[in-house]
Amino acid sequence: MAQSLAWLGRSPGRYSPVQIARLHKFTSMLLEENGQQNLIASATVPFLWSRHILDSAQLVDLVPRGTSGEWVDLGTGAGFPGMICAILCPDLPFTLVEERRKRADWLKKAMNANGLENTTVHHGRLSTLARRNAAIISARAFASLPDTLAQASHIATPETWWLLPKGKSAAEELAQMGEQGAMFHVEHSCTNDNAGIIVGRTTMIDTGALR
Repeated sequence: MAQSLAWLGRSPGRYSPVQIARLHKFTSMLLEENGQQNLIASATVPFLWSRHILDSAQLVDLVPRGTSGEWVDLGTGAGFPGMICAILCPDLPFTLVEERRKRADWLKKAMNANGLENTTVHHGRLSTLARRNAAIISARAFASLPDTLAQASHIATPETWWLLPKGKSAAEELAQMGEQGAMFHVEHSCTNDNAGIIVGRTTMIDTGALR
């Protein structure tokens, strides 16, 4: 936890005491709820802050300066990375998509407990989410890169920024895209030397062709 808090505090004044307190409250709620439903694997509990909180928070640094508009997080699960980024980016509207009722209900509870007025939880499959022009789309352990682009094509525009933590498969997935992957690149994760995050826009890529 100390390493994660040091990372969050590396730029004095960037994150307020209220935001840090919300992260603590969220993690406390998550650990309590984890006894009722399997939000995170038990093996990752001792590494909660690095494995989940910091792993999510690092995406904020990958958003280009001046980006505005809605951030949609696909298959948010226990709130990673969507809920963490929503806490750290109070000026952006967030929509967290989660199809499992029990998890969606808990996410709403955590959202309300932390006073996240910038956040909405959408219970249902991604296909049931109304068309919109998302400024940012994130997804952690959601689907392959082509499938993610195809499934989310109705909420994206060529200007949408995609932030997709992929673990060890990032470079391989991007290579498999061939020329259509040219608008993306891999950023190294600060929590795992072997993990990568696919970042980019779908400018000039026909997402419909990926269906």
